[in-house]
Parts: sequence; structure tokens; C-alpha cells
Amino acid sequence: MSIRKSSLLFPRTSNWIGVGALGAAMLATTALPSMADEALADLVETVSPSVVTIIAEQTATPVQGQEFDFEGHPFGEFFKRFGGPEGFNMPQRGPSQGLGSGFVLDEAGYIVTNHHVVDNASTVTVRLSDDRTFDAEIVGTDPLTDIAVLKIDAGENLQAVDMGDSDVIRVGEDVVAIGNPFGLSSTVTTGIVSAKGRNISEGPYAEFIQTDAAINKGNSGGPLFNMEGEVIGVNSAIYSPSGGSVGLGFAVTSNIVEHIAADLRDDGQVSRGWLGVSIQTVSPQLAAAMGIDAATGALVSDVIADSPADGVLKQGDVILSFNNEAVESSGDLPILVGTTKAGTDSTLTILRDGKEQQIELTVGQHQSAAAEADTVVEDKFADSALGVTVAPLTEAARAEMGVNDTVNGVVVTELQPESPAAKAGLQRGDVIVRLGNQDVETPDALQSALDSVESDPALVLINRGGNQIFVAVELA
Repeated sequence: MSIRKSSLLFPRTSNWIGVGALGAAMLATTALPSMADEALADLVETVSPSVVTIIAEQTATPVQGQEFDFEGHPFGEFFKRFGGPEGFNMPQRGPSQGLGSGFVLDEAGYIVTNHHVVDNASTVTVRLSDDRTFDAEIVGTDPLTDIAVLKIDAGENLQAVDMGDSDVIRVGEDVVAIGNPFGLSSTVTTGIVSAKGRNISEGPYAEFIQTDAAINKGNSGGPLFNMEGEVIGVNSAIYSPSGGSVGLGFAVTSNIVEHIAADLRDDGQVSRGWLGVSIQTVSPQLAAAMGIDAATGALVSDVIADSPADGVLKQGDVILSFNNEAVESSGDLPILVGTTKAGTDSTLTILRDGKEQQIELTVGQHQSAAAEADTVVEDKFADSALGVTVAPLTEAARAEMGVNDTVNGVVVTELQPESPAAKAGLQRGDVIVRLGNQDVETPDALQSALDSVESDPALVLINRGGNQIFVAVELA
């Protein structure tokens, strides 16, 4: 099974299933529409003019020679390796055309759709519900939330949608999806909100509503309405073993969409807030190791130097809320901070040394950095309590592993299967920085920390590939 984007490349074949005489007779005997049916029909009639079709086209592109059969050509092998000579007509991959959905955000002609619908498109066309078509300008896109904003000039004001508050929707509420599955424009499907706050590995800044309203290829970018006719989400992905709807559709929440769309309209880019911390979810095991009652919040495992959090937050702090919004897990914090403008003074509620307190800091501009590491170390020292073999963190090891000079610890060179360290998730190449409340700069210091640790499981701080994280190790 896989998560699939729900945009559409025109299918090569279509499968149509007829309705037999018996089925037609059964359909003809349906009951008179109820008041609920009438209300739904009125809603669809009201909002449908705001739903549009997105046609994204990519121009023909030369195809690399190795993708074609040059057997029999006298210079076939040469062309495979180096391409054809001047004047030689290389094979071309024909233009491709994809369909998606969208909706009118503003009467001036701003359109919202998915980033993946228009990604790499050479031209984009918007078709309105009355079949008029207009060339569209891509104002900006945000791959991290899969949102794009387009602009058309229709020569008149368009009917815009009303945006709803996705925070107040409840699981079980009725919803309506309108879009263009398989190129069938203005298709309406209904269902309920199946779940809220879904994370489908699309990145830290996107949060999804799950629905069982039928979402298929071509629905991407289309609106998900509540029964008030307000947009509460942008249909973006489906979970399916076959590519067709199985009742697992996902829509980016409207509150995120509004923020991203406003940023893109402003200057075509998204400005995200940034604290400068590495965080992880407080698991029950970590909560026990830290001596705290509830497994909630975002645990600060590292603070980046010269970041907004530097000197304000500390390793081991648990962030419980951000600007009065609860942080129940590590996944909540990037969304809250990311939708805050840089330069905003913010209030955080944290748990530090077992005591709750509030701190103030100014949110910075988002930036990213990454480091990867392998390990080559010598001078091994075996520790049987954890089930690891460790070595000093030499300058050569730092250079090889990408660990900066501010990190001190011992390097895990070997790991015994089924050992406490292995069960806790430690890996070869991890740098053990701290165990319990004691820094570990040498193998002897690690032994000393083990001898004096008071909690079980023990809280261990490690550095992995330049990132610091906490793990809870149940000692043997």
C-alpha cells in the first residue's frame, strides 16, 4: 500500500460499466429526496461555481539516447554514449498534460491548488465551472505543505469560497468534496471526517484531515467543504493499494492553507518561524526516565548555537505550549512555530527540572541544516552494562563523522544484539554525550555515570549525525 498524490495524467484507456435493466429499474424506484438531500443539493449548487479545473502541461523534452533502441544503427553505440550529432533529430518525449482541481480564493482571480499539480508545468490553464478557460500565472508554491497559488485575469470578479476553521471540526462531521476525478469535472462526493491531525510523512509543516469521501486521481487541489459551505481542507493525497479510492483521503487543513496562501500572495514565498531546536516526542519510557508524570510535550534534545532559542531553552526542557496553544507531541510544535512570522515575540510554557514555567523569545526566520556521518574509530572500550563497545571521540573521528568541536562524548563502535542499548535504539556511530545527570567525555566517565545512575530506565543523550536526541535505556 502507498500514499498517492491524486492528480491525473490522462488515462490511456477507460473502463465503463453499464447498468442492466434490473439495476435501472431499481434506480428508478428511489425515494423522494429528504430535507437533508435538499440542503446538500443547495450547498453544492452554491459553492460549485468556485471550484475550477487545473490543466498543467509540460512541453516535449528530448529523451536520452540510452532510453531508446539504437541497435542496427551504424553509430548506435556512439549515440547511446554521447547523443546524436548536430542536426540529428533525437527522439522526443511528447507533451504531457495533467489534470487537477482548485478553487477561487479571492474574487480578483487568485486560485488555490496543490503544488504537485503544477510542479514542473510549462503552462497552466484554469477552466471555470462555466467552461471558460484562462492562462494562469503561478504566483508561488510551497512543497512542504503541497500548496500552490495561481492567478488568472477573468475580466470580472469571480465567486470566491468561504474559508472555515479546521480547528473546530469534529470527527464524524459530514463533508463534501468537489473536484475533477479522472477528468470528470464538477464531481461531488460526500463522507465524514474520519480523523484529524494526521501526519502522512509529507513533512513537518503539513497537517491533514482524513475523510472517507471518495477522493481519486484528479481531485488534487480541490476543496473539502463542511456543511456550512466553508472550505476546511484542500484534498491532496489518497492511501490506496490500487490507485483508486478506498475511503482513505487526506486534505491539508484550511488553517494551514490560509496562512500559506497569504504568504505566497505577498511575495511568492513562504516565511516560516524558527526556534533553533531539535525536538522529540516524550514517550512513556522517556517520561519515566525523566521523572515526569505525563508523556506529553516536545522534548528539547539540542539547541542550535546563535539561534533564537540559544540561551533561552535548554537541553532537557519539555515544551508544553506555544503562544497558549498546547503542544501534545513533537509534531505539533513545527506547525505552530512555522505559521508564526519571524520577529514575533512568543510565549512558551516549559517543564524544566520538574517545574513548570513560562519563557519569552523572539521567533527567527526558518533555516535548515543537515549532517550525515559514518564512523571509523579505534581504541575500543567494552561496557557490559549497556551492551556497547565505546571509544574516545578523537579529532579524526570528529572529522569523519561530522561532529563539531562543541560535542563531547564517547563513540559507540559495537553493539551487542538484544542488549539494553540495542533495545533502546542506539546505533553504531552514535556519540553518548550524557547518561543521567552526568556528562560522558571518556569511557571511564561512562562507567562512573552507570555506577551512580539512580533511575531505571536511564536517560541517555546521544549525538547522531550532528543531531542530539534523548533515549531511555532500561539497564540490565
